[in-house]
Amino acid sequence: MHEKTLNSIYLPLKITFGLVPIVAGLDKFFGFLTDWKAYLSPQIASALPVSPEVMMGVVGIIEIVVGLAILTRFTRLGAYVASVWLVLIAANLILAGALDVAVRDVVMAIAAFTLGQTAALRGEPLIPETLRREAEVGHAVHG
Repeated sequence: MHEKTLNSIYLPLKITFGLVPIVAGLDKFFGFLTDWKAYLSPQIASALPVSPEVMMGVVGIIEIVVGLAILTRFTRLGAYVASVWLVLIAANLILAGALDVAVRDVVMAIAAFTLGQTAALRGEPLIPETLRREAEVGHAVHG
């Protein structure tokens, strides 16, 4: 019963936080959903070492990687990264004066954190064991 209850929370969050960042990340390159640069705070845009267009490309790649992590065996780690990422986006939106959207992103950050916590309750490691072993072997060989 416990596993079934966790799955009722886990699966919708995993699918949502896996697919939405991938779609939003891809859209940073195509602009079908919105003009993403319009959400970039002028303070942050002026401090960037690259153009807003390049920055949106970097953001898109990060979002795609996070979405893929969540959909694969890195769900827990990806969820925590998504949570922090969404808080950073909310901070940018506050600076840009888009308080309504910032509040939405804070709520999404809490939901992403909830996915990470649910994955932990399911016994998922933060970093899959096979990767941990590969890192240890690599460190022993190169260390």
